[in-house]
Amino acid sequence: MQLQLPEPGADAQAASHSLKQLIAGEIAAAGGWISFERYMELALYAPQVGYYSGGSAKLGKDGDFTTAPEISPLFGATLAHLATELINESEALANVFLEFGAGTGKLALDILTELKSRGQLPKKYFIVEISAQLRARQKETLGEFAVLVEWLDALPESFSGVVVGNEVLDAMPVRLAVKSAQGWLERGVAVDAAGNFRYEDRAVDGLPVAQIPEADELPEAYVTELAPVATGFMRTLARMVAGGSGAVAILPDYGFPAAEYYLHDRSAGTLMCHYRHHSHDDPFWWPGLQDITAHVDFTAMAIAAVEEGAEVLAYTSQGAFLLNAGIGELLLRTSPEQSLQYLPQANAMQKLISPAEMGELFKVLVIGKNAEWPQRMLRHDRTHRL
Repeated sequence: MQLQLPEPGADAQAASHSLKQLIAGEIAAAGGWISFERYMELALYAPQVGYYSGGSAKLGKDGDFTTAPEISPLFGATLAHLATELINESEALANVFLEFGAGTGKLALDILTELKSRGQLPKKYFIVEISAQLRARQKETLGEFAVLVEWLDALPESFSGVVVGNEVLDAMPVRLAVKSAQGWLERGVAVDAAGNFRYEDRAVDGLPVAQIPEADELPEAYVTELAPVATGFMRTLARMVAGGSGAVAILPDYGFPAAEYYLHDRSAGTLMCHYRHHSHDDPFWWPGLQDITAHVDFTAMAIAAVEEGAEVLAYTSQGAFLLNAGIGELLLRTSPEQSLQYLPQANAMQKLISPAEMGELFKVLVIGKNAEWPQRMLRHDRTHRL
């Protein structure tokens, strides 16, 4: 079926053609097939031409999708409000922040603006960012706080303080697995006679299907994602958290626990592409110009964290998390009688917390070590579902 999407400009098409040649060359050098994980890695992160390495806008109304910080500064203010409480009540937590995948820098700006208004600016705000284009945009956004912000190329070995990673796990490359009559195969990428990318399934060793509950019971032709890159990242993050004197890592993202992720009815997986606020499922459409994501298996992420010495402090919906953390009280700092200021904020908050919007689709996984997690934050906790 022909996708009805906005046509990219000539420069964007030229960049995509360059990326297609790069990927096709790697497929040829590999004998005609690469894993989808490698395809997704190149499509998103190939230098200069990958989605996150190119120069186009990614977030907000002029980009391809919108994240919670772009919707309302209340999201960052609520995280700052909770972080202040955590730091004040846990002696082991240093007054230091670390954010990875900081996008435009909007979340960091909202957190630091809120902390400044409270007279509780952190000693340091670290950002781990691998995209040079996004790093430059973050520096522009955070000019007011330049003395506090420091950019890192990778997670440190140990850290004490508050860690934030909003919608990071879903952007990490995934492997595709498909159930066949002969067992599980890996779905990779090849090139057809016309020079276009196509899926091709192969039997490979080491496909980590053991994480799929009741994998043998799933129907033939069932397709799903496996996320060894995100799992490896969680292991590194957990070691960092466990290696400090005390830390909490807050990870909002969209996804499910394993029992819901691998449902019989979810037979086509969760892979999704985003281009100018249109969503579709063709990762071969203008590579490098669209985002490619998959939902997060939060069970796999939690297990990886625990195995590396961290603790799961909470797992809940984004709506419950924000309400428990005090977003409603922060909204009321603007009087409802000031309708011109109040109503847009209230509508934005509704998008963040409503079950019909982001409130239920998005979950929040919190891991930590040597930290006091507020009891009220456990209302509607779903850790038992992991």
